[in-house]
Amino acid sequence: MAAIELRNFGYAISLLQDILKQEPEFLTGRQLLRRAAVTRSKSTRKSFFNISTAPIAVMKGQREIKKDPKRAIEMLEKVLEDEPYNRQANLVLKEAALAVGWPEIGVFALRTLLEENPRDVKLLHELGRLYHQLGDSDQEVEVYNQITEIAPLDAEALRLCKDASARASMKRGGWTQAKSYRDLIKDKEEAVLLEQQSRMRLTGEALDQQIAETYARHQAEPANVDLARRLGALNEQKEDFPTAITWYQRAADLTKGADTGLARKVSDLKIKCLEREIAAHEEFLSTRDATDELYAKKSGELKAAKARRAEILIADARERVARNPTDLQLRFELGEHLLNAGQFREAVPELQRARQNPHARLKAMNLLGCCYAELGMLDLAMKQLEEASKEILTMDTMKREIVYNLGLVYERMGEREKSLACMKQIYEVDYGYRDVAQRVESSYEQNVPQA
Repeated sequence: MAAIELRNFGYAISLLQDILKQEPEFLTGRQLLRRAAVTRSKSTRKSFFNISTAPIAVMKGQREIKKDPKRAIEMLEKVLEDEPYNRQANLVLKEAALAVGWPEIGVFALRTLLEENPRDVKLLHELGRLYHQLGDSDQEVEVYNQITEIAPLDAEALRLCKDASARASMKRGGWTQAKSYRDLIKDKEEAVLLEQQSRMRLTGEALDQQIAETYARHQAEPANVDLARRLGALNEQKEDFPTAITWYQRAADLTKGADTGLARKVSDLKIKCLEREIAAHEEFLSTRDATDELYAKKSGELKAAKARRAEILIADARERVARNPTDLQLRFELGEHLLNAGQFREAVPELQRARQNPHARLKAMNLLGCCYAELGMLDLAMKQLEEASKEILTMDTMKREIVYNLGLVYERMGEREKSLACMKQIYEVDYGYRDVAQRVESSYEQNVPQA
């Protein structure tokens, strides 16, 4: 870690390689190794005449899998030192990891490739199949949801997502003896009907009729979870979110909290309601003067709505962290919600841990710098943001935000020239970013001699 902080990536990589030879299942060490390799490769100029030997090394590693998969993993790591996003090397690493019985490393290999191209549907399908083999239905659902966002017409992803969701519900409910989710519903014809209805997008009178018919069936079978869930979905289609929340909550109560997907649905819809309320308050305030008699009242309501939204987001994030305490992405999300709620001290430990996640490292460092700045620890904020900035070579969206925040910290520290230099870096590539243009141009106006 010290070598990485000093940007001595070659030394860090050699140390981590030695560690992994002794403890090959040490996933965090492998993640750090890959992050060091990625950062080094971005900072190294590629020679036009440099011919990659990776294809030959990958073929050797692939042949080694049958004889000694652990040795194959070591060979592939040497390839990934120089080409961390090499597709074939990562795919063969996944094969070797599965052969030796280390599926988490197989997941990590696919996640590495998705870091470079998160919209690669083929890779996402492969990751979904791997989570299916591992029996991790919750992660499987998340992957197939990602696919349907990218490719809404991917019928296979839609089907597999439904199956994974059903398995997740069965597992959480302890219904392990059931052969499929259909066996959990006494009337199989009813199960088919509910499936068909769930695919339909209804509007107007047809939607109201479906709600009325489903409600009549619910009155006859008040303990039927699927009917309560269906009423929640229908009212959600109608955009009657308060009623939808009531029905989803009833369905969640009927499962006695076993279906976390229902609890998440309740929380998502509560957020939607608050987003609507917040937007309405903001629109009202934008058209009124501060002297308006309703201005103070609406301002208070806006503040209260934002506070309620923050409470829901934080509670939901805490619950997810409690279920998966080692998931560093969830730690990052919790830290982000705490920061947005102004709970900077509480956000610090979550974001510090999230830095260990290669996929969230830079975002976590940026937010951690903001937390330190809000707590008045300007030297720590400066160090954190400077290090994060050095790890990104191109002035992309993430670097613009980091450099801007660093400029604000320099300004608070009285380092005016350094602050202005940060703003100029952004100005050169993005004139319209926040108030950068005003800051840079006003600095030149101050130097114009008076007539």
